Amino acid sequence: MRVELRNIRPWRHDLGHCLHATMGVLLAGHGADPLHVLGAAWGFGYRSGDLRREEYYVPFGARSLLGAMAPHHPVSSRWHRPPDPETAWAQVRDAVRDGRAVAAAVDNYHLPFRPAYRDVHTNHLLTVYGFDDERDEVLLADPVPPRFQGAITGAEFAAARASDNPEDHDRDLFFTRNPIDGRWLELSVGPDLPPWDLDHVRTVITANLAALEADRTLPDGYADDGAGLFGGRRGLARFLDAAAARMRAGDDPEVVDETFVVAGTVLAETGVHADWLATAGHTFARPTLREASRLVERVAHHWSAVRIIVANARTDTAAAAGDLEHRAAALLTDQDRAMDLLARAG
Repeated sequence: MRVELRNIRPWRHDLGHCLHATMGVLLAGHGADPLHVLGAAWGFGYRSGDLRREEYYVPFGARSLLGAMAPHHPVSSRWHRPPDPETAWAQVRDAVRDGRAVAAAVDNYHLPFRPAYRDVHTNHLLTVYGFDDERDEVLLADPVPPRFQGAITGAEFAAARASDNPEDHDRDLFFTRNPIDGRWLELSVGPDLPPWDLDHVRTVITANLAALEADRTLPDGYADDGAGLFGGRRGLARFLDAAAARMRAGDDPEVVDETFVVAGTVLAETGVHADWLATAGHTFARPTLREASRLVERVAHHWSAVRIIVANARTDTAAAAGDLEHRAAALLTDQDRAMDLLARAG
């Protein structure tokens, strides 16, 4: 039996990672515009200890990754954790056979089209959109460079999904030591997606600003236990201050991974939101939105610098604390300017 779903097209954002790319591919397959859905959110929230060593991580996304990424739309996602490799493939195959492309967690080390092939272990997310039983092939879509859409062998896919994702050497950084376990993810997209119009844009901006200005913001279903919770603009400042203080102390090796991974999620969201604002500004002839887009893009630039600073500080965090403090001050200044301009644009 051969199945190849025809509504799969590559989508990615330059500042996003495999999570945004895969969600974008699947959303487009459901008929939704990836930028309209994924670009609407802009905020900050994190709880200490919530971190998971996986590239498809979003704070407060344990219940629904897509729900955490797209809080302004009736969309959600659900992880499946099969008990064994045979069940893992049977579940994915059945979903695709029934016409539903899905996301699968994999280890790049076992994928022949990834630059990390047979070199570096790291978890990754991509789309499964077909299979060929006679040829023992699985059809995958992975828009992350070098971009791939096509077939690999069933054995290669099975190895990537069953990997323990070990840390074999000092080049396996950030996204290892977290077994893949055959996990796969399916999306749910409601029929009542909001229209792409100026009223929707204004509603989204108002909601984003309200959340950023609140002292603490949590998604529905999460309890505020007050333990290491960072939310909104003030929580963002406290998170960066705490990271710099931990780095300066020099006795907390986890600060590098934690800051790097959290900054990566905020960088992706901020970069995609900047393009969302630019698109809205051009579509609805609102110069203020285009100007706000440029400011939000500057904030994304700062988050990229934060990641570089902490990634290079693994052997001596104290030496990089001052650089992080300097960059954090610039980031917060531009964040405030963007928020002020968006308040006027709304």
